Amino acid sequence: MIEEAPLSDGVVLRPAAEQDAEALLQAYLRNRDHLRRWEPRRPEEFFTLQGQALRLKDLLEQRAQGRAMPWLLVEGEKVVGRMTLTGIVRGPWLSADLGYWVDGDYTGRGLATGAVREVCRIADQVLKLHRIAAGTLIDNAASQNVLLKTGFEPYGTAERYLEIDGRWQDHRLFQRILNDRPAF
Repeated sequence: MIEEAPLSDGVVLRPAAEQDAEALLQAYLRNRDHLRRWEPRRPEEFFTLQGQALRLKDLLEQRAQGRAMPWLLVEGEKVVGRMTLTGIVRGPWLSADLGYWVDGDYTGRGLATGAVREVCRIADQVLKLHRIAAGTLIDNAASQNVLLKTGFEPYGTAERYLEIDGRWQDHRLFQRILNDRPAF
């Protein structure tokens, strides 16, 4: 069972739920400019309650199928960040990809570092994964520092890896090996 975990400054990491659509919408509206540089361009419907509800419903369906695990960083009812494991693959790979962001007013407090540590712990102990991968824009030093502080190692660069802010951009790739348990 995946439960909530306190981080710091009254912020908690907890699994996303269907009723979080409004709080997610408010977080994305508040952080629209802050996140623009680091995320794909979003259609206008993304910034609506219906858009967030549909996106959340899809993530929760993927969670039910064992293909994703979405978390929110919350302070009371306010969403101040997101952590998501996507592309969870079982069998001999036991791997997932990590994506995350923190509210612009909450950066520099160690929240991303604490949340990534907790996500890695859950991925290892609860989800029984072997490896987590993450990618950052080449110049995203803050995110790279979070990954390095939490045990990730760089393993390469991918040219034109993701379409971010309207352009195909190069990414530095990281991975963290969680354990060496047998896959089966």
